[in-house]
Amino acid sequence: MRRVRPRRSPAIPLLLLAWSGAAAVLWLWWRNTPAVSGASGWMVNAGRMTGLLAGYAVALVIVQMARVPALERRVGSDRVTRWHAMSGRYTLVLTAAHVGLTLYGYALQAGTGLVAQTVSVVTGYPDMVEAAAGTLLLLLTGLLSAGLLRRRMRYELWYYLHLLTYAAVYLAFWHQLSTGAEFAGDPAARTAWYTLYAAAGALLLWYRVLVPLRLNLRHRMRVDSVVPEAPGVVSVLIRGRRLHRLGAEAGQFFRWRFLTRGLWWTANPYSLSAPPRPDLLRITVKAVGGHSAALAALPPGTRLWAEGPYGALTAARQRGGKVLLLAGGAGITPLRALFETLPGAPGDLTLLYRARTAEELALRGELEEIADRRGANLLYAVNGPDGRRPAISARTLRKLLPDIDRHDVYLCGPPGLTGEWYAALREAGVPERRIHHESFAF
Repeated sequence: MRRVRPRRSPAIPLLLLAWSGAAAVLWLWWRNTPAVSGASGWMVNAGRMTGLLAGYAVALVIVQMARVPALERRVGSDRVTRWHAMSGRYTLVLTAAHVGLTLYGYALQAGTGLVAQTVSVVTGYPDMVEAAAGTLLLLLTGLLSAGLLRRRMRYELWYYLHLLTYAAVYLAFWHQLSTGAEFAGDPAARTAWYTLYAAAGALLLWYRVLVPLRLNLRHRMRVDSVVPEAPGVVSVLIRGRRLHRLGAEAGQFFRWRFLTRGLWWTANPYSLSAPPRPDLLRITVKAVGGHSAALAALPPGTRLWAEGPYGALTAARQRGGKVLLLAGGAGITPLRALFETLPGAPGDLTLLYRARTAEELALRGELEEIADRRGANLLYAVNGPDGRRPAISARTLRKLLPDIDRHDVYLCGPPGLTGEWYAALREAGVPERRIHHESFAF
């Protein structure tokens, strides 16, 4: 079987590119600021710098929301999501600093109070009413994304409220050009800023609207059938036209929107649980919430809207010949597809599947058939009759695979469990670069 060469992660070059852009933005301020004097001058210029950086960070946030395949497939959706969250926090802090520093500096220069100066700026400067509304919307979406509120809110409600970010960006954009000293008399800087935002907007429109529209019009996917696999676990078989042209790989996922009552208004990520076929895709879902539980009752023929494929948990991550797959609960879904397709000689592939009971081992028959056919090792870790969990520690892993440090390890399961396994793998000597994991907690 042909060996798949690993791809180099573009994370470091992308981060360097992002920081280089931030440096270029600060250069705009330096270029247009011959001198700074007095406390008020420093306040105003600090406000200008944080405003420029906030405007630049907003463009990065938009790109990270665009689901660009080069990022989603090579970097990983979970990593891009973390970048998006981090960029959003930077944007909020920079925006608040820009507003506070600028208004305070202007108040010092004018010798007026902060409230009076705020009213004067908002009502007297061009495009500032819209900018104020956009800033308030941006701060609102940031507040809704804070951990405590986010955990108390349904994902679907949070998602649609989060779309207010687009309105906030549009409202706040224009004042940057009409009041920003860096752009007022510099056509080249204005052109560069327009280009930055136009490129970010074009990526968003292309990958969030036009590409999914083309995909779904072209492939016309429908639910073929729903098959029970284990208690609370079902497989949804999906038929469509020329599905092999989707470019999907084992280990990847789509965001699925089932166009039926109660499900059409939300899209959830579910992994492919079998290698894609020209006429058939399959996802396997465990009922852990209202959306996933409702899939068991999907009638055949239900139309759906899909976006993807996404994810970097693929054979391209493999660095060597030997592989250990560690699956917990519903995490078996992408690993079952990889178990069938990852390159490896007989004996080089091991799957360890953790579940509470033997009855909860979904897709067990398929896994055993694949193991027999490929000469792979298939192991189960289920609770004992007294409910005691089997330990999967560094010692256990070294005993199971004495050369585990030379294995690639793919992890998928509940966050707490994968965190434990990651620590055990590192203690067992597995290099970090050989541990491959992708979170679905979006």
